[in-house]
Amino acid sequence: MLHKLACARSDPYRNHTCDAARPHRLRESISRMRTLWLMMLAGVARALLAPVAKRPRLTRAFAAAGDPREVLEKAVASALGAAFGPEYNDPSKAALRPATKKAFGDFQCNAAMAIAKPLKKNPREVATELVERLEADDTVQNTLATPLEVAGPGFVNMRLSDDYLSSTVEAMATEENCGLPKASQKQTIVVDYSSPNIAKEMHVGHLRSTIIGDALANCLELRGHDVIRQNHVGDWGTQFGMLLEHLGDNTDASISDLVAFYKEAKQRFDSDGDFKERARERVVSLQKGDESTLEAWRKLCDVSRVEFDAIYDRLSVSGLEEKGESFYNDRLANVVAELEKTGVAETSDGALVVFDEKDTKKEKVPLIIRKSDGGFLYATTDLAAVDYRSKELKANRVLYVTDAGQSGHFKAVFQAAQRSQELGDMSLEHVPFGISGINLIKATNPLPATSFLSVPMTF
Repeated sequence: MLHKLACARSDPYRNHTCDAARPHRLRESISRMRTLWLMMLAGVARALLAPVAKRPRLTRAFAAAGDPREVLEKAVASALGAAFGPEYNDPSKAALRPATKKAFGDFQCNAAMAIAKPLKKNPREVATELVERLEADDTVQNTLATPLEVAGPGFVNMRLSDDYLSSTVEAMATEENCGLPKASQKQTIVVDYSSPNIAKEMHVGHLRSTIIGDALANCLELRGHDVIRQNHVGDWGTQFGMLLEHLGDNTDASISDLVAFYKEAKQRFDSDGDFKERARERVVSLQKGDESTLEAWRKLCDVSRVEFDAIYDRLSVSGLEEKGESFYNDRLANVVAELEKTGVAETSDGALVVFDEKDTKKEKVPLIIRKSDGGFLYATTDLAAVDYRSKELKANRVLYVTDAGQSGHFKAVFQAAQRSQELGDMSLEHVPFGISGINLIKATNPLPATSFLSVPMTF
């Protein structure tokens, strides 16, 4: 079970273009990730290889108690009640918070600061008496490193002990479902991640989306939710016009190296006016469903999938259902019509757009859902995906795992969807990761957690 959790994957610049990562770079990146996974699993392996009778067990009492913060809140409340009166034996008075800095430990107890005034005592005096009571508590002895530290005017810094952490992890390895209770309310959750582009190599950005997205999906499944993993691949759009036209002009051309094939097509598109016009006409044929054009398009998609699947296999990613941009083509017109009908969308300079109602700027930036020539855009596809996930999948939540640079796009899409009741009332959540530009393969210093996942998650 922990192996499945550890083998989670990384993040998308969802269909965004960037320099393709070379295969050896991908291999090196994956190799480094594998080393980290093995280090994480070392303690688990010790537990699993031990004789059954000697394996540490995660007791039902521990599982029922919840996280260590809840355990410590009860211990602090008990100590306060014993030291200062039964009216203080209340977990809500424990004032226990996650430490703001690593140097302060894991938790910080501010109870002494809160009750010193009504007790007419110095906060440090109250904190010292509280610490004496806590250190005599067996639960605290089994959970925290001692002695506890009274800091500043009366804060109590608490650090989880190494023995507590290691024994808990090892015990979880032998307990069904890692000893975690199931979610009180089961949900259907769509996790949208990876999202590479057809006819291009998967780059490190896609790896990050894949790893983070798959990790989230694993954790949500562990809690008992119904998780639908979806891969919103970039398999449609104007770029396919030049690729298909180039393929039509070179029927004997090898497309096993799609990167080279793409560069050849792009070079022709940029330098040959006649080819550019024919490429645009080919897009129209594709959109109208011309069978010979669709057959060539499917061929390009199939070659790309072989390359994508090789990466997914190495990362042990499974169950990732492909629902690319092309899947939503039949829903685009209806979604746009509903937005127009409900007054969410309006016409501006010939295009159909959605404005942010809360935007007070004089020059508002619109979300364009239909161009003046009748063409649909990336935002339209995302709105159609919301429509599908609400009406067909009956999802309660949708998580979009992409880089933070797309936060503005998703904010606008979510606002448009939520204003139209026809698009459902699911929880739409962007799970962004940093785009600091640091070379992850050559980096020697670990990055802070916020570089990878910049929002708290609810499981």
